[in-house]
Amino acid sequence: MKHWAALAVFMVLVFSGSNTSFASQVEVHDPVMAKEGEYYYVFSTGPGITIYQSKDLENWQWVGRVFDGEPDWAKSAVPGFGGHLWAPDIFEHNGRFFLYYSVSAFGKNTSAIGVAMNETLDPSSPNYRWVDKGMVLQSVPHRDHWNAIDAGLVEDDQGRVWMSFGSFWEGLKMVLLDDSLTRVAEPQQWHSLARRPADNLSDPAEAGDAAIEAPFIYRTGSWYYLFVSFDKCCRGMDSDYKVMVGRAKNVEGPYLDRDGVSLLDGGGSLVIAGNERWVALGHNAAYTFDEKDWLVLHAYETADGAKQKLRILPIEWQDGWPVVDPAGLDTLTTKLDGAGPPENK
Repeated sequence: MKHWAALAVFMVLVFSGSNTSFASQVEVHDPVMAKEGEYYYVFSTGPGITIYQSKDLENWQWVGRVFDGEPDWAKSAVPGFGGHLWAPDIFEHNGRFFLYYSVSAFGKNTSAIGVAMNETLDPSSPNYRWVDKGMVLQSVPHRDHWNAIDAGLVEDDQGRVWMSFGSFWEGLKMVLLDDSLTRVAEPQQWHSLARRPADNLSDPAEAGDAAIEAPFIYRTGSWYYLFVSFDKCCRGMDSDYKVMVGRAKNVEGPYLDRDGVSLLDGGGSLVIAGNERWVALGHNAAYTFDEKDWLVLHAYETADGAKQKLRILPIEWQDGWPVVDPAGLDTLTTKLDGAGPPENK
């Protein structure tokens, strides 16, 4: 009886998510990545934007936050701001690093995108200092039918830098930035990238049910690939987030899926979706490091109560389309060395 009792306790611990192996994984939401020197860096949603550092993409250390508190302008621009900075993007340009972040009231398009700059990502460098440059773009209920959140930067073949963004409402947008990369260029150039059919947009202040967000444009060869996330995040075991893609020869679009359907008409080809072990995954980015292509995303682990885990998966290419093996969700883990942030959400 003692043997069976011990076995029962063990099984409860394993399947309830109390196994200590879960605690050793890197828990992030909306991850993006950059490399400087011998180190990789991951930035993610959380108080101040959390930062992790690694030499091998597997073993990671928490090395701080971009902001000790919150940007000075955040609460005046977004009265419902709750303290967490969302959905960062890290972009290197002319030897500087630009960190874009979102300030938002959850479920509302009372939102804004800001940017901070640094000369280096190495926290041990004497030149390491994040300097906030303020707000780049703002959305206001009833005025705008889009949401200023989830920024993603891309440089086109003419050297121009565009910022894609958006969540729900009338879909995903893109706007040209000026040479400082801290303001919208004048005269303004805007483009619609993707949307999904919506049934309940009678009140323009409400998000509606067109669940699409987190655009990330990845340029490789002669193609621009627009990765987006469909369906619901942030609802624990009820989440069903998934990664979709379309491609275009021009950064401005139109982006079409494998079947030739425009993402503006609800199109999108599946890249990777949840399964019984990983209930939902998404808000991805894509990179080339050391001549290998990678998909970076968060995944909700079923066995650990749908906690969000960092996953970095190889991208293969078939007929000009990205293919990601879901087996990597279980085998390519990210381990946390040392203590994590005081609040890791």
